[in-house]
Amino acid sequence: MGFVSEFKEFISKGNVLDLAVGVIIGSAFGKIVSSLTDDIIMPILSVFTSGINFNEKFITLDGKHYDTLKAAQDAKAATIAYGNFINAVIYFLIIAFVIFWVVKLANRFKRPAEVVVAVEPAPTKDQLLLAEIRDSLRAGRA
Repeated sequence: MGFVSEFKEFISKGNVLDLAVGVIIGSAFGKIVSSLTDDIIMPILSVFTSGINFNEKFITLDGKHYDTLKAAQDAKAATIAYGNFINAVIYFLIIAFVIFWVVKLANRFKRPAEVVVAVEPAPTKDQLLLAEIRDSLRAGRA
């Protein structure tokens, strides 16, 4: 099998295509969640936190004071940008919450799985005859 035909077989498998579609949709979904977080949720949070901008929360390790995180980074100061970490945690919680609701909604539209009850078939005539022969042999020995 040639390289091109192997590649064609690989790329045409269903799970590869499903993965590609999932990555593309996930990327678009990520942009939607980022917009939801940046444009809607974070401004609401800043109202409840008296206008605190988490992006500007940082600690410098050189002991000097800088007005902004960018100024500290431009000065090549070692910084712990804990505000960015808080934002990342908030993003994660929002994404997890939204995905939870998307999956919950998708499961509502799924058809319930049919319950298949396995029933053993009745014994055939041959099996019944063999069982009779076995039983009579046992009765003869006893």
